[in-house]
Amino acid sequence: MQNIRNIAVLAHVDAGKTTITENLLFLGGATRKMGSVDTGSAITDSLQVEKERGISVRSACTSFIWENTQINLIDTPGHVDFSAEVERVLRVLDAAILVVSAVEGVQAHTHTLYEALCERGIPVLIFINKIDRPGADVLQVFKDLQKELKTPVFALQTCSDEASNEAIIQHLWTNETNELGDDLKELSLEVLANTDEEVLEKYLEGDVLDPSYCLSKAQNLCKQSKLNPVLLGVAKNGLGMPELLDAIVNYFPEVSIESESEPSALVFKIEHDKTLGRLAHIRMFAGSLKNRDSIRNVVANRDEKVSLIRKIYTNKHIDIGALEAGDIGLVSGMPEVQVGDILGSKNGVPENTTLQIPLLIVGIKSKNEADYAKLAEALQELSSEDPLLQFEWFKKDREMNLHIMGTIQMEILEMLLYSRFGVEVSFDEPTVVYKETPARETEAYIRYTMPKPCWAVARFKIEPGVRGSGVTYKSIVGVNDVLQKYQNEIKRTIPKALEQGIKGWEVTDIKITLIEGEDHEMHSRPGDFMIATPMGLMKGLLEADTNLLEPILKFKISAPEEFLGKIAGELNQMRAVFANPEFDDGKFHLEGEVPAATSMDFNIRLSSLTGGKGKVKFGFSCYQDCPGGEEKQREYKGVNPLDESQWILHARGAFKTNEWRL
Repeated sequence: MQNIRNIAVLAHVDAGKTTITENLLFLGGATRKMGSVDTGSAITDSLQVEKERGISVRSACTSFIWENTQINLIDTPGHVDFSAEVERVLRVLDAAILVVSAVEGVQAHTHTLYEALCERGIPVLIFINKIDRPGADVLQVFKDLQKELKTPVFALQTCSDEASNEAIIQHLWTNETNELGDDLKELSLEVLANTDEEVLEKYLEGDVLDPSYCLSKAQNLCKQSKLNPVLLGVAKNGLGMPELLDAIVNYFPEVSIESESEPSALVFKIEHDKTLGRLAHIRMFAGSLKNRDSIRNVVANRDEKVSLIRKIYTNKHIDIGALEAGDIGLVSGMPEVQVGDILGSKNGVPENTTLQIPLLIVGIKSKNEADYAKLAEALQELSSEDPLLQFEWFKKDREMNLHIMGTIQMEILEMLLYSRFGVEVSFDEPTVVYKETPARETEAYIRYTMPKPCWAVARFKIEPGVRGSGVTYKSIVGVNDVLQKYQNEIKRTIPKALEQGIKGWEVTDIKITLIEGEDHEMHSRPGDFMIATPMGLMKGLLEADTNLLEPILKFKISAPEEFLGKIAGELNQMRAVFANPEFDDGKFHLEGEVPAATSMDFNIRLSSLTGGKGKVKFGFSCYQDCPGGEEKQREYKGVNPLDESQWILHARGAFKTNEWRL
């Protein structure tokens, strides 16, 4: 079996990662002509909306061979609004190329991506792109990588005539170097010495370290994810691209192959084909999978039947018949498979990493009323490809909602729905996703015994939970009072029942205890406690009342010192809480927390305040109590369990007002 590298190209938006991907595909013989983002011919930007906007919005995987190594290369979106695509890709990677602009340097999303890669222990190669652009400063970016990302970086190359069209790159360790090269070499040796005890001993004793010795040590440490190699180049001109491919083979570890083990695979992406239907992109972690195999979906608890297995070579699907451990492929024949499903054994499949969560909800409608059903069908398909959209459809109100990361995602969705499905849409004004929590302790009693046949009696104790605790449930009722199968119904129903509280938002930070209950030997039927539980919980929430919680973001701001006063004033108006600033090299660094509702456009305001010299990084922190006067309630959507007669008719199937009936 040939060597395999499963890698992704990651970057803050506009750092040039898709251009790098196109270069690698061309050099690897996967394409006869290099695609271009500017002309809309990039192979990995295959969607019409990607060609028109010149940005990646979906991850794209393709394969090629370099130096007897199969490289499965995944191009990823760079904009933070499409972080969900990156999250899913991180679970299948063996290594990553992190692209940084030689001009803009370390940016907000660079931090997020690098932290996620470190959390997983994924080896990272850093590529400093655009060294020819005016303002390029390789040494400063190298220092910023050390300082801001706290990353152990080791330069493999230097350059001359940076910030000009004459820029060229040189091997740092085998040639006479210029002043930049001497600085990069000295910084790299310090990092290498701090990472390896043997090198440290030689370094402190003043020994002259042989370049081949340093490179050998660095290569080994890079494969262990203890050191990050740094390369330079200009992707648009192909400068540094062959060296980058060689480094992928030489500085990234080989995939661990467990071909004789029980099959284990992860579904990391879903797409739809007009002929084959739902297609699942999977990574085999162990064993193998063949055409017409049956395999257990351990997440959905059902068997899946594989029809065809393919690989993607420059957007061409090639039938391969089987997929071996360590490889990535495309599988058809599983019409209900979902992103995140695990096929076969769970052993060796990484847990999910969360980069961002959607904190906005937005209403969406078709401009042409005749496209109402068509839009719903399209949104169901898109939601299966991106589960974080969390599509909600309330038929009674003819209302559809999506959860989104930001306004750029709305623009892309609008274009995607038109180009792919032929539906023109409009959006309501997005609002922050609030949550609610019980205001005080109470008990709720529900007796569902009419109309026969039915019997479900329950008493719940409802208590506020500590912030961040989510939903906790326990039962102190014996199986002699409520059979275990009915108690299981209650437990399964609670998450669904809490999707909307009395103020229209998801309920969290709540402790629920079943303290009394009763079933009936003759009248109790499967589903009775599923109908009763939402009615009981909503009665309890109405009695307890609820407090609204708002999402809070943590932030880090860096900007020149002279802007501190203006920025602090802005933050105070936004209800932000922050620590004393730290000062360094004419800049200040400020950390704190701010409500999401007041900071949605702060990136733009900061850029305007500082003339583009300020940087801010946001990340989700928590949900906190919403101050009085800032609350945003909304109407309950669908049939409210407080309307018990209507709820019972709805739950029994007499009518439906949304697609998510119990």
